[in-house]
Amino acid sequence: MNTPSAESKSTTAFLAQAAIAFGISFSATIIGILYLPLDVWQRGFLSMTTLFLVSSCFTLAKVVRDQHEASKVHSRIDEARLEKLIAEHDPFKVAS
Repeated sequence: MNTPSAESKSTTAFLAQAAIAFGISFSATIIGILYLPLDVWQRGFLSMTTLFLVSSCFTLAKVVRDQHEASKVHSRIDEARLEKLIAEHDPFKVAS
């Protein structure tokens, strides 16, 4: 029994919406930092924390994606082993 696996792919519209939302939120944060009545070192601190937050989010997204893909590979291997065992099993064979 071969069942086709349904790959869940994002649509182009969803990808565009995510990219636009990221661009707007990042730009708004940077503009907000620039126009706050703060000293230079305070703006630098907020800018560095914003950049660290963005890079951490990308890293977290990659790790979650990698874990999900790894679990899919393991489940496919386990499923293939089970199908092999079922195919080789003969219910009428006498155990001796």
